[in-house]
Amino acid sequence: MSTDLGHWLAQQLPENRLHLLRHQPSYFAKGGEVQRLVAWLTDFGFLAEKLAALGVTALVDDYDLALPLVSAAEQRILQLIQGALRLSAHVLAEDNSQLAGQLWGRLLSFPEPEIQALLQQAQQWQSKLWLRPLTPCLDSPDGALIRTLSGHSRSVNAVAIAPDGKLAISGSWDNTLKVWEVAAGREIRTLSGHSNSVRAVAIAPDGKLAISGSDDNTLKVWEVATGREICTLSGHSRSVTAVAIAPDGKVAISGSNDRTLKVWEVSTGREIRTLSGHSGSVYAVDNAEEGKVASSGSSDKGL
Repeated sequence: MSTDLGHWLAQQLPENRLHLLRHQPSYFAKGGEVQRLVAWLTDFGFLAEKLAALGVTALVDDYDLALPLVSAAEQRILQLIQGALRLSAHVLAEDNSQLAGQLWGRLLSFPEPEIQALLQQAQQWQSKLWLRPLTPCLDSPDGALIRTLSGHSRSVNAVAIAPDGKLAISGSWDNTLKVWEVAAGREIRTLSGHSNSVRAVAIAPDGKLAISGSDDNTLKVWEVATGREICTLSGHSRSVTAVAIAPDGKVAISGSNDRTLKVWEVSTGREIRTLSGHSGSVYAVDNAEEGKVASSGSSDKGL
């Protein structure tokens, strides 16, 4: 397949090109023009033009239009390309000129003619010097890794996934938390407020609240939907390294380098009690039975 489609798209008036890139795949799907849709989704020129104009998420979503309509063999091809784009999303979001190199690094090992034709198109499309992988040196789309979430400026120390599996929250040494849309790998918002590294995060069973623990010796309660900081829980004398929320969402338990655990009333931020007994830092905590039973792990090697 040639790159004529990409060159044709590039020659359109900007408003016409944007309309075609945004809507034509869905027009093909709704009109039953499946082979034309597949032709666009396996053409490097289309991939490059849509990526540049609308971003990687919009491009990845186009493949979902075609997958229910095509044969098993065509599904395999489209899923490989979609998977390679998804794995490359964090790179392409920063620099869309890396598209050819990312596809080569992830798809080179697949012998299917359609895949190899796409890679040849990618090579021919390059007008500047580029680094072409000679081996499949990047994570493959048929492996276990689905995507990489990129956005923190320093190490990520903690992560929690909402009970419905749709959102995840990460905590980092950059003093922030980030809320992610898991299916798309999209960063929804950043939660700022801690003055030091975030070491722990937990999401309430209803998914509405999150609690973070930090090296600033505090915990913070956040409203997930808005990113609003509801309150700060103060009481630990050293870094907060672990947090868990009871199944009823009413009580939280934190663990700290000060060798204690603290039980908190989530709605008010009130400290209910301190649990002492460990001779080393507390690094893990969990609770059950509506907050009536808790377990902790410590550097004193005890539970």
